[in-house]
Amino acid sequence: MGTLKTVGVLLVVAAAAVGGSVALGVLGTPGVESVDNHFAGVSNQTTTVATALTVNNPNPVGVQLGGVGINYTISMNGVEMARGAKQGVGIGTGNSTLQFSTEMQNDRIPPWWVTHIDNGETTTVGIDSAVTSSTLGGRSVSVSQERTIETDLLGQFNATETRPVEADQPLVSDPVLYINETRGAWDQGNLTQSETPLDLGFDVYNPKPYPYTITKVGYTIRMNDVTVGEGETDRGYVLSPGEETTLEANTAIQNENLDRWWVSHLQRNQRTDLYIDFYLVLEGGGEQFRVDLDSIDYQQEIETDIFGNKAQYPTGNGTSAEPDDGSGDESPDGDEETETPTPTPTETETDDGLLSDGETETETATATETETTETETATPTETETDDGLLG
Repeated sequence: MGTLKTVGVLLVVAAAAVGGSVALGVLGTPGVESVDNHFAGVSNQTTTVATALTVNNPNPVGVQLGGVGINYTISMNGVEMARGAKQGVGIGTGNSTLQFSTEMQNDRIPPWWVTHIDNGETTTVGIDSAVTSSTLGGRSVSVSQERTIETDLLGQFNATETRPVEADQPLVSDPVLYINETRGAWDQGNLTQSETPLDLGFDVYNPKPYPYTITKVGYTIRMNDVTVGEGETDRGYVLSPGEETTLEANTAIQNENLDRWWVSHLQRNQRTDLYIDFYLVLEGGGEQFRVDLDSIDYQQEIETDIFGNKAQYPTGNGTSAEPDDGSGDESPDGDEETETPTPTPTETETDDGLLSDGETETETATATETETTETETATPTETETDDGLLG
């Protein structure tokens, strides 16, 4: 009984000493030293982000037993992608690395995409985290990090190279047309949450001595074999012989398909092949036939490295596995589910996590300490006469 009393007295004295040290400012607040993140898995509904968070405890004793909590939010152009909280973190003296994972709902991709296009294909990834210690008087250290991502999806579509168009039809000689110039731009003025419009134009020269009637310009937009947009324009054109005509193709990406594209993007280690296939529907002589514009079909490879470390943590196809049973908050309005992990080095995962800082064009980190309680024209010459069916 005497021993128990002695231990109780010692605990009271120790608590009083800690409290006195806090009041005098002797003990410091744990702070974030570094954050390292990578994609660790993707399914049709969710994307797993694994995080290694290094926290520095400047005190001579460990801080634990519910005294330390971590809160964080991940955003892309202000669109919240994921959030989480971890309470009861135990850390020793000096640096301690904590492992987390967060489930991001893939349905957050379309809203982010709209902001990316509206910002000129630029995204700012923001990570706001805070470490709070109730043991040390409720002191909190906040850390904000930013990383800029830029893409150029349509830049290469703008070209002035003259390209022949072949119909590969028995009653007309090739080439049937020449395309002298192509232009493309996002129609940001008509950008909506459901649709991303593109304004595409072609300067087409008719080398034949007779006119063509174009009834439709059709298109299909694919990203990694995921069809994200397709359709036909309703406007018709008459291509006069020996003259150039501008064709307009007002195309659009249906944003509801972008979460499926995102899965393929990660499965290919953050690579995307963008394809835009065009065709014309021509009329003449009572006949109608389709001409594929293979010479101007557009292909562009897009590659991202969101965390700046995909060489170390490549993503790709894998087998199904259960994500961890984290007790922290997940991404907005999301539920956990089985996903396809990526082949990454073995890493212990607990619940929650956040995106990384990485190295890229723009990156900033700001730490703020507070002592309040837990606050968080070419015209090719061709005049040959043939028995073309477009009389």
